[in-house]
Amino acid sequence: MAKQQVSTEKKWYVLHTYSGYEDAVAKNLKQRVESLGMEDKIFNVVVPKEKKIKIRNGKKRTIEEKIYPGYVLVEMIVTDDSWYVVRNTPNVTGFVGAGTVPLPVSQDEIESLKKRMVDEEPKYKMDFKKGDLIKIIDGPFKDSDGKVAGIDKEKGKVKVMINMFGRDTSLELDSLQIKKV
Repeated sequence: MAKQQVSTEKKWYVLHTYSGYEDAVAKNLKQRVESLGMEDKIFNVVVPKEKKIKIRNGKKRTIEEKIYPGYVLVEMIVTDDSWYVVRNTPNVTGFVGAGTVPLPVSQDEIESLKKRMVDEEPKYKMDFKKGDLIKIIDGPFKDSDGKVAGIDKEKGKVKVMINMFGRDTSLELDSLQIKKV
């Protein structure tokens, strides 16, 4: 094994894990840091998550979704000892980097990721514009086709025109109830 470049600076690094084991890896790594007395070399372990709004069975729910499935962030000073502790944590497949040398993540990327993680209000992701043809995928008008007539990005609502009984009818739907055709 190649010796690590000893750095006295703490930086953020990315660990690759088995998908679905991110939280377990973070918990195990935190326990290993404590039990092996590595608090002076390994400072933070984070599974990047953000809040999203989903609709299931007609009910709107706010869920936490992993931003990068299969990855965990670690703030640490890389030495042979700290590298060994992290690398030998169960379900860690390695550091993101060249060979055995981990590459640090830029501070700008970390800052933008932190902003994304602390947003209190989940964002509505809408890729619709006025005039788009859509299909309703949830609610009493499920499987109906329509056209976007207006968008309220703040509330996550979309005004849709559908043809009912031979005439255009306006509906206000949640953006998660429709998809582009």
